Amino acid sequence: MKAVFRINRALLDRVHEDLSRPHRFAHERVGFIACKVAALQDGHLVLAESYHPVHDDDYEDDPTVGAMMGPSAIRKALQFAYHHPVGMFHVHRHEHKGQPGFSRTDVRESAKFVPDFWKVRPSTPHGAIVLSYDAIAGAWWDPATRQVQTIDEFAILGRRLWLWGRKS
Repeated sequence: MKAVFRINRALLDRVHEDLSRPHRFAHERVGFIACKVAALQDGHLVLAESYHPVHDDDYEDDPTVGAMMGPSAIRKALQFAYHHPVGMFHVHRHEHKGQPGFSRTDVRESAKFVPDFWKVRPSTPHGAIVLSYDAIAGAWWDPATRQVQTIDEFAILGRRLWLWGRKS
């Protein structure tokens, strides 16, 4: 199975703008992208629909990580998914140019909370996105197998179309 992720340039710009805001103790910002999901013959098309920043008061002061979401941040994202037929993709940014990748902490923490979204949307893929200043990478959890997989292809839709991903 593969996943293809599409996001509008204006929405991605909004995400970057929010992730650039300073926080009083967190070293980075995080949020969630709500996505409509459509079946493909061999996977899923994930269409980014809206961005939901984690509110200032929903961060926990944990100096061992760049940002730690508190339980209310996850609860709010779960509630949104419960009330709307969407997949939720956690998003944060690594402060560099070029292809980003998930840190060990990113992988460990995502594996803890992303599967919780199946409690409210059991047949929908959910996942995590990591941005750099000029690129994107991601992972999604397959609801059929409950396994994490790399997002195969990304497209940023706008005046100019940007495509990248694994070559088949």
